[in-house]
Amino acid sequence: MRPGDRIGVTSPSSGVDEHLRERLQVAIRTVEAHGYEVVVGECMDGAGHVSAPAPERARELMEMLVDPQIKAVVPPWGGVTAIDLLPLLDWDALREADPTWVVGFSDMSTIITPLTLMTGIATIHGNNLMDTPYRAPEGLLTWLDIAAMDPGTAFTQIPPNRYRAEGWDSYRTTPEVREFTLDTPGRWTRLDGDGDVQVEGRLIGGCIETVCNLTGTPYGDTASFARAMAPEGLLVYVEASDDDAATICRNLHGMRLAGFFADANAVLVGRTRATGIDSLTQHEAVLDALGGLGVPIIADVECGHVPPYMPLVNGARGEVVYTEHRNELTQILS
Repeated sequence: MRPGDRIGVTSPSSGVDEHLRERLQVAIRTVEAHGYEVVVGECMDGAGHVSAPAPERARELMEMLVDPQIKAVVPPWGGVTAIDLLPLLDWDALREADPTWVVGFSDMSTIITPLTLMTGIATIHGNNLMDTPYRAPEGLLTWLDIAAMDPGTAFTQIPPNRYRAEGWDSYRTTPEVREFTLDTPGRWTRLDGDGDVQVEGRLIGGCIETVCNLTGTPYGDTASFARAMAPEGLLVYVEASDDDAATICRNLHGMRLAGFFADANAVLVGRTRATGIDSLTQHEAVLDALGGLGVPIIADVECGHVPPYMPLVNGARGEVVYTEHRNELTQILS
């Protein structure tokens, strides 16, 4: 992206309640301050669990994605049922159109992961529009930073080793908030064993609760993507929003059986506040389902619902380094 480009804002899943519209305006002004023109769509209503009927949401998303003047599309946030858009999108038209950045996480994984898998177009698993006003901690970037990089750029993110353990900022009472509250120390954790890790592969992944519903369908076919575009193998990342450990364990088992991790050189697992059960923690759930893969499994990565956020580019070449004193992820936009 370059200053003067247009950025489309639409809600493929949940819209924005009236009492949160001031935060939305703060976020839009943040994007505009970077020199971009923001185009807000009609599918933004926050009164229900989706912003509009599925055909309307699909139409508006398609219009933005094939508009050569719009260089990125970013939603206010995720939601619950973006999956109903997938059969309504014109995938042939998307393949033929000029590539457009699509940004988001949570339920937006339902859109951005298939976009990369089915078209080869890179997407950004990163902070949504409502989170965009936050300043990235030292070592991390925002989606705005990444989307403005030239093809072939390599960039490294280093976690701040701090996160927010509880609570959220209220966009209703403090719509202008721009500083993360990072009150708890925490580093990455290797789940499958000890020792240093240095591993490469193309990045792909998303939110477990939503992406698990894509496995076994054309929209979640990582194996075909790996054969066509990632012979070097994959760095698969997953993260849990709020399902308990038993549910996450079942979902990860199902994803593994469907081949989602078959080409993984390593698995990255986002830090989560989701609960365990009496006999199973979230870490144990991951290891139960994926320990047999025989690849490094690194947890507590900043790619989930716990602030801060480390944007990951689906389709980028990545290199993960994990040692006692060094955690970092390098991505190359090629």
